[in-house]
Amino acid sequence: MNYSRFINVISAARLPSPIRELSELQLLAPPTMISFAGGMPNPNTFPFQTANFSVTNGINITFNQDLMKRALQYSASQGVPELVSWMNELQKSLHKPPTIDYSPEHGQMAICVTTGSQEANSKMFEMLLGAGDSIILDAPTYSGTLAALIPLGCKILSISNDQHGMIPQSLLDVLSKWKPEDAKDPRCDIPRVLYTIPNGCNPTGASMTERRKREIYQIARKYDLLIIEDDPYYFLQFEQPWAPSFLSMDVDGRVMRSDSFSKILSSGLRLGFLTGPKPLIDRIILHIQSSTLHTSTFTQLLVMQLLQQWGKSGFLEHVDRVIDFYSKQREAMLSAAEKWLKDLAEWHVPSAGMFIWLRLKGVPDTYQLIMEKAMEKEVMFVPGRAFMVDSSAPSAYIRASFSISTPEEMDEGLQRLAMLIKEVL
Repeated sequence: MNYSRFINVISAARLPSPIRELSELQLLAPPTMISFAGGMPNPNTFPFQTANFSVTNGINITFNQDLMKRALQYSASQGVPELVSWMNELQKSLHKPPTIDYSPEHGQMAICVTTGSQEANSKMFEMLLGAGDSIILDAPTYSGTLAALIPLGCKILSISNDQHGMIPQSLLDVLSKWKPEDAKDPRCDIPRVLYTIPNGCNPTGASMTERRKREIYQIARKYDLLIIEDDPYYFLQFEQPWAPSFLSMDVDGRVMRSDSFSKILSSGLRLGFLTGPKPLIDRIILHIQSSTLHTSTFTQLLVMQLLQQWGKSGFLEHVDRVIDFYSKQREAMLSAAEKWLKDLAEWHVPSAGMFIWLRLKGVPDTYQLIMEKAMEKEVMFVPGRAFMVDSSAPSAYIRASFSISTPEEMDEGLQRLAMLIKEVL
């Protein structure tokens, strides 16, 4: 892999911060080291002393004064070392990446902690794309992705998808205007990046099959595409066994995988992690150095304490409990949809995630219906336009989330939607 062809001029110009490097060395230095280098504040001036957290199943996490001082101090831009190591072992166990034993110059796998997967995705886009560059994605897609991409001035090439995710033939159709050898010509405008949400896609709820992933990975190899695997709903797959990831298929070191703790531990902790080839992860870390410095040390250590007590088996047992909860929520939403919307809308059953994607029959565009009339009936959805590359294009779809509402609220809310649809037909 020639990673230099993927990195834009801004990312290539980033240099390590001497102060950050010295500060991180100071954090790891032996107690005999006398340092006048770092600009770290003295933790003895911090007003917070200790903390105790009660966790489900009788677990307690205690921050004594020493741990609290560390939690409130600067930390490494890559992430707290113990957490990076824990996540590295988890990724090895879950995905068994073929690149794990590659040499550093050939894309050895590396990990960094990010402030949620949104930071990971934004920084990847800003590393890989500039004005006029092209990115391929399956639309509709997450509105936060579009919000990060559109200001970059890049060209967004849409791929058709269905309930099983991105359609390989549609990808080939988009790429057909180029030859595979064009990827070797730096003057050619051939796309270099493919982005997808493979499980429980927000907003469609679609999950990509293993067969499709393998077909798409081979197309990516043929056209030398870098794959961004944005997978925040990986741990919310309702069916066993879980679908293999692109990372598990990555024999070349062409996959950048974004994971998140938001859906399974806490969204407010803002904790995610990015896995990929070390030359590219190193570029992301340089960007972190010059922007956020690092993800909150406090939240990293809080999660680390919990993961150490759980171990991998305890963590996956917790994931199973979360899946069980959302599976019941999904069934409640589907039951209400079948009861009230059977003749008014179409949908497929999501196998992962938090969303159902509804196509309203006889409603060519849902924007006014949802943003005005539905609000008057005190029921909220997201109109399909919010997830389209062209947000002005009509869409017959709406996104319904089953994460928060009770079964009773789902029943009442979809009844209100049914009444509204009947009024406008």
